[in-house]
Amino acid sequence: MQADFMNNMNNRKKVLVALSGGVDSSVAAAILKQKGFEVVGIYMKFLPRTAGKNDPVSEEKSAGAAASLGIEHYTIDLSRQFHKKVINYFIKGYTLGNTPNPCVVCNPYMKFDTLLTESRKIGASYIATGHYARIGRDLETGRSYIKRAADKKKDQSYFLYLLSQKHISRTLLPLGDMSKAQVIEKAETLDLPAAHQKESQEICFIPDSDYVGFMKEKTLTGFAEGPITDKEGNVLGKHRGYARFTIGQRRGLRLSAPHPLYVLDIDPRKNAVIVGPEGSLYKKTFKAIHLNWISGQILESSLLVKAQIRYKHRAQEAVVSPNGSGMVQVEFSKPQRAVTPGQAVVFYKGDTLLGGGTIIRDQS
Repeated sequence: MQADFMNNMNNRKKVLVALSGGVDSSVAAAILKQKGFEVVGIYMKFLPRTAGKNDPVSEEKSAGAAASLGIEHYTIDLSRQFHKKVINYFIKGYTLGNTPNPCVVCNPYMKFDTLLTESRKIGASYIATGHYARIGRDLETGRSYIKRAADKKKDQSYFLYLLSQKHISRTLLPLGDMSKAQVIEKAETLDLPAAHQKESQEICFIPDSDYVGFMKEKTLTGFAEGPITDKEGNVLGKHRGYARFTIGQRRGLRLSAPHPLYVLDIDPRKNAVIVGPEGSLYKKTFKAIHLNWISGQILESSLLVKAQIRYKHRAQEAVVSPNGSGMVQVEFSKPQRAVTPGQAVVFYKGDTLLGGGTIIRDQS
């Protein structure tokens, strides 16, 4: 278990903690300090003060949390890299008619890569975050692995599937065995500044969750008027930009029909939004690319897994099979609603995270 993994370590080791100033990262740092680690907090500044609505405040909260804990703390400005690797990825995804997940990309390529680099600079043996997930080690192979958190409602392992052995082998996740209620209780006991802080569920660079407004500021692609069609290509109406829609959406279609219609697909080449009845949203098979396997071993034969196609989706039994050119085919035992291009599909064996990839649009 994660707790045993940490307890067996040399308590005099230095650890670099991603300290946002929120309750989770603050408690993670506090736990590590209590266990005897030399803790250093780092605030990764992803946005300039003119962007987003939470970032400047978080920088101050991060420093406040470090002061409350009595630990060393510093800030690193990554705003240019964040825009290039995460924000541009998000914008490109929507212009292609996909629904990208920026947090999945941010974790390995911004947070964990930065933590590893900075940890070497300060001589820290480990890195840590406030994610709800668990890490263990296979004693036979020596490989590290990720498991779902004890608190299944807060489990964030879905967002960590792109991590590699180089990340996981040096990572500590102190909250993996705790519930959110226990984390808050500990923050209150320690009188941490973030104990009663409201938790944000928004994407950090999109103020007020206004995806459309954000996209229109960045690009005109995806906002030209075009046809709304059924699966046979019959025009049912017009839309004001396919970037306003995602698979499974019902609102905003402005169509008159005898039964509810939902977005089934988006065709950026034809500037079209395809709609149909809710039953047509269910699919059994799809393909995924950009695969990452936590073990570092490539999938060579079909494997029975539990597959999760969204963060809030309940993982379902499926068979994942190699499909050539770094691609896999996923076949669910039962059809699933709104399989969405651009989203991550993540694979589990029991509670153990195996890896995942990016869902792609069926080109057939």
